[in-house]
Amino acid sequence: MNTVIVRLLARRVSAAVLSLLAISAIVFAITAVLPGDAAQSQLGQDATPEAVAALRAQMGLDVPAPVRYWHWLTGMLTGHAGESMLTHLSVASLVGDRLSHSLLLAGITTLVSVPIALALGILCAVLRGRAFDRTVSVGVLAVVSVPEFLVASLAVLLFAVKLQWLPALAYLDDGAPFGRVLRALAMPVMCLCCVIVAQMVRMTRAALIDQLKAPYIEMVRLKGATSFRMVMFHALPNAIGPIANAVALSLSYLLGGVIIIETVFNYPGIAKLMVDSVSQRDMPVVQACAMIFCFAYLVLVTLADVCGILGNPRLRHR
Repeated sequence: MNTVIVRLLARRVSAAVLSLLAISAIVFAITAVLPGDAAQSQLGQDATPEAVAALRAQMGLDVPAPVRYWHWLTGMLTGHAGESMLTHLSVASLVGDRLSHSLLLAGITTLVSVPIALALGILCAVLRGRAFDRTVSVGVLAVVSVPEFLVASLAVLLFAVKLQWLPALAYLDDGAPFGRVLRALAMPVMCLCCVIVAQMVRMTRAALIDQLKAPYIEMVRLKGATSFRMVMFHALPNAIGPIANAVALSLSYLLGGVIIIETVFNYPGIAKLMVDSVSQRDMPVVQACAMIFCFAYLVLVTLADVCGILGNPRLRHR
């Protein structure tokens, strides 16, 4: 690994760390100015101002915002994100219980969607302009145009209400059999895969077509290489960077789509916890959940940049 690659990698990682620090300040500032008050929400509208002020002091809400931000940031860095304002439980334990469920949903969705999307994108690029390419392109464009909540609602109406094949709510019991887990996750995974696969197919197809139009591909074709060898051993390795970006951007979209899907299917994940905490003005939980989503997004984008740098032959042989 030469010094140019090392310098570029260090620059990408440093930019991600600085971005995460800036995002933490933005998340704290946004949650601080949200309307409503956790003390007022917990005591009710009939509470006296003295009782509300006493509870605010107990929750630490009367401390200046910069001081609260510093305490919160240092706590996040040391693994102590504070306590819930409503349940008085550790935020780390609340988030940890839900995070495993969200990671399970995201992991299954990734295992299903990425191979399908890459295969369809490569086939569409190789068969561009033909009936298969046109059919898949129209299909993915139609899927991208439909919002997730509509896809989820139609899935519930068809598979849960009409056909009664799958449960309408994705509820997971502790120690549930593997078959029940698959039935509970079938519709959430299907709804998430629809949009993710559609986006990934379009970006993978565009990245590979761009490489297939390059001059070096014409030289490979003149040398008598087969179509399979031309695509798999010449065009695809040079398209790793753009394809990695396509995968990362599509999977980062999963972070936003999972909020809608978990809410529709009442799935006990971290996104559902974040939505419930926003309605209850439980800001420590909201802040921790938001930082987890932002951290996951930055990790995906940084990995895509790293793959693009390592997969660039001009940088490798510099």
